[in-house]
Amino acid sequence: MKSCKVNVKCQFCESRVDSHFADLSAEDLELLSSHKSCVSYKKGQNLFYEGTRPMGIFCINQGKVKVYKMGSNGKEQILFISKPGQFLGYRSLLSEEFYGASATVIEQAAICFIPKSDFLTILNSNPSFFQKMMKAVCEELGVMESKLAQLAQKSVRERLATTIIMLKETYGMEGDGSDLIDIALSREDLANIVGTATETVIRLLSEFKSDGLIALEGKKIKVLDIDKLVHEADFYG
Repeated sequence: MKSCKVNVKCQFCESRVDSHFADLSAEDLELLSSHKSCVSYKKGQNLFYEGTRPMGIFCINQGKVKVYKMGSNGKEQILFISKPGQFLGYRSLLSEEFYGASATVIEQAAICFIPKSDFLTILNSNPSFFQKMMKAVCEELGVMESKLAQLAQKSVRERLATTIIMLKETYGMEGDGSDLIDIALSREDLANIVGTATETVIRLLSEFKSDGLIALEGKKIKVLDIDKLVHEADFYG
């Protein structure tokens, strides 16, 4: 692991406009910048492990990170994938609990670590920031509840269609006029989001391709017919 080549101050961070730090004062941003550390991570490196104690929060400057729980069968269940501008570890930090999941980098990333004391100082002195973080905690819990309901109520085919739509809406397209989703996931990671076997995802992707819903370019998915995908996801069922 090596230090990030460009350690951008929070005031000038391009990812900040999409983060919970977007509206902080110059004074608060200077406090964050003075004590944070920014590290570059390679694909496959871990940020934290389930069951360990949080010492601060992670803010993603570049790259993407999967957050997952490990099942009793040794298989991952991916809860969500974070992108630039998003925080990791804040819910466990605020609730003073051990991490409830693990986090692993899935593409080259630059990630800043903000110590617990600095984060709490800003949180406790800024009511609007406090409210924003409480809203974020509630939204994260809502995502978990939705994920559990999806696993219980939808078929694997419906869950895969829903996941592809979610990836499209969350990560967008790779450049203007492109239909290629801007995230590369292994078939195993995609299966761990859907909650099924890798072989099943491979078969269903092939079926979606044959049906004209998607095209495949390596690990990336190109959406060809969003209306049919929505129908497959049974959003209106």
